[in-house]
Amino acid sequence: MAEKYTKYEIARIIGARALQIAMGAPPLIKISDNVIDPIDIAMKEFEKGVIPITVRRRLPPKKEVIV
Repeated sequence: MAEKYTKYEIARIIGARALQIAMGAPPLIKISDNVIDPIDIAMKEFEKGVIPITVRRRLPPKKEVIV
């Protein structure tokens, strides 16, 4: 991962992706049969950098950075 995320952004990304997986979205990486926790799957996807979620940082004065 080239980007540097804050711990809050990481928590939000993993949480959002884990919710998607829990609601039936297919995993984006190959996982073993014994891994069933959506949070674990989302963390592995985040470590590999395959989660398709964009982070928007709103900076003053009305400047925006998309990571």
